[in-house]
Amino acid sequence: MQYKLLGKSGLRVSELCLGALTFGEDWEWGSSQEESQKIYQAFRNAGGNFIDTANIYTNGTSEKFLGEFIASEREAVVLATKYTNGLGDNNPNGAGNQRKNMLQSVEASLKRLNTEYIDVLWLHIWDFMTPPEEVMRGFDDLVRAGKVLYIGISDAPAWVVSQCNTLAELRGWTQFIGLQIEYSLIQRTPERELLPMAHTFDIGVTAWSPLGGGLLTGKYTGDNTTGEERRLDHQMMEGLVDQSDRHLSIAKEVDKVAQEIGKSSSQVALSWLLNKGVIPIIGARKVSHIEDNLQCLDVKLSAEHIQQLDKVSQIELGFPHDFFQLDLVRNFAYNGVFDKISNHRYSQLKTSK
Repeated sequence: MQYKLLGKSGLRVSELCLGALTFGEDWEWGSSQEESQKIYQAFRNAGGNFIDTANIYTNGTSEKFLGEFIASEREAVVLATKYTNGLGDNNPNGAGNQRKNMLQSVEASLKRLNTEYIDVLWLHIWDFMTPPEEVMRGFDDLVRAGKVLYIGISDAPAWVVSQCNTLAELRGWTQFIGLQIEYSLIQRTPERELLPMAHTFDIGVTAWSPLGGGLLTGKYTGDNTTGEERRLDHQMMEGLVDQSDRHLSIAKEVDKVAQEIGKSSSQVALSWLLNKGVIPIIGARKVSHIEDNLQCLDVKLSAEHIQQLDKVSQIELGFPHDFFQLDLVRNFAYNGVFDKISNHRYSQLKTSK
């Protein structure tokens, strides 16, 4: 396991993050406490130190389990949790980005996690109601109080993240150092706005559903998975997994590469993400799943294989990105010398040409 700085900070996190969405059986498809602890320990034994959960995961059981698992090694773990979403009690202020929900969610998470501070607090989903000033000042107050060390944002438009961080920079408040998004060979639309934004502002990127809800594991294209496993995965990701012909074609291409190099499809899909410079959030219901995923660190995809996977999963970037690629536009904008400009700011444009 290698380590990297999370965005524009000095926080050192493992190149893989353990997602604890499945810790607990409250939602019927998760893992028992015993199996969850085995999964956690397998990740820690591999050198992983970055753990991700949320206040609502398995109705709070995920946080309770993690509180027990990390008790003897709290300082060695980078613990991340989230606020925004409610637990279903119909309290109008029991969800949302506002300061009241932020504070009460953090206090409840600290109790369940049995810790005095949260390493990274994520805003879970942008609610399009709370003013950015309220959100960022609320985060800054929590950091100054020592209850939260760093902040991140998940599931939000690029313009929202940019607005919030610019506001925080101007006011001298704490800025987001992390961005959590859905990103995989199945879901590459973050390449339009979110990933370029994160690169520009030096925000670390973590990817949830890195295996496309199970489509990139070989479970839907191979013969090695039981019907029960498929049913549980479908139940877990219902509404999020699109088994279109295009997505199945991508999954089959991943299977093909996996067979060529003697690795599992999951390992290939995760290795592709690592090559993109993001931190995959790996989750599991069984310790055997996490052990398989961890082996992605030993996978070395060739340039040809990466190109092969890029091609089959390529998306249209749309306007204005595709417009920028036109030779006519570049000739006008750079006066005919685009390929002679050696400024790093243009490296992304040149790579996508």
